[in-house]
Amino acid sequence: MFERVTSRFPRTSAPRTRAAVLAAGLGTSVVLGAGVAVAVDSTAASGAAGAVQAQAAAQAKVAEAQAKAVEAQAAKAQKAAEAKKAAAAKAAQAKKAAKAVAKKKAASWIDPVESYKLSASFAQNGGMWAHKHSGQDYAVPTGTPVVAAHGGTVVKAGGNGAGDGPAYGNAVVIKHGNKTYSQYAHLSSVNVKVGQVVKTGQKIALSGNTGNSSGPHLHFEIRSTPNYGSAVDPVKFLRGKGVTV
Repeated sequence: MFERVTSRFPRTSAPRTRAAVLAAGLGTSVVLGAGVAVAVDSTAASGAAGAVQAQAAAQAKVAEAQAKAVEAQAAKAQKAAEAKKAAAAKAAQAKKAAKAVAKKKAASWIDPVESYKLSASFAQNGGMWAHKHSGQDYAVPTGTPVVAAHGGTVVKAGGNGAGDGPAYGNAVVIKHGNKTYSQYAHLSSVNVKVGQVVKTGQKIALSGNTGNSSGPHLHFEIRSTPNYGSAVDPVKFLRGKGVTV
């Protein structure tokens, strides 16, 4: 008779084995599912971060463009302001220069006529006058404009030498100050009156051939008084004032 042999290992039932396998499979599925979810979440987060970064870069680019536009506009405005300032300074300088020229002209002396030829000179002897010649003659055609050699006030004007005698014909005397007077004689017409203030270069008469004259010309004198007998050399005087005679 044989002896029954008993196994040392407990015998596992089939249902338990299937249950264990099923549980293991389920656990693996859970683990795999969690991993896939994490991977999906990471990809989504990465995409969102990329989109945000792209949007930030676009906004930065727009901001940079706007900043450059503002900077360009500011530079343009500054350039326009500088140009305006330069134009204003140039205009002020031109105005100042014009004022200086006008002031210099008002203070200067000029020839009493243009396009002339000097004829009888100061202190020259001759049969046309009782004493030596008292002025400088400018040979010009009758009707030539005669202008004030310097600004001043008319103190004599009219015929009979304006009071200095018939030898002068029609004449004008202007007071300039500092004991200086200018006289213009042998005029065909007189265009100013006593008491009138005239400027340098202002027309006061037309040249002629009136009085003791041998031909059309302007007799010009510089005097220390308004009257005959106080004349000085007019050419020397004018040249001393910078006038080319």
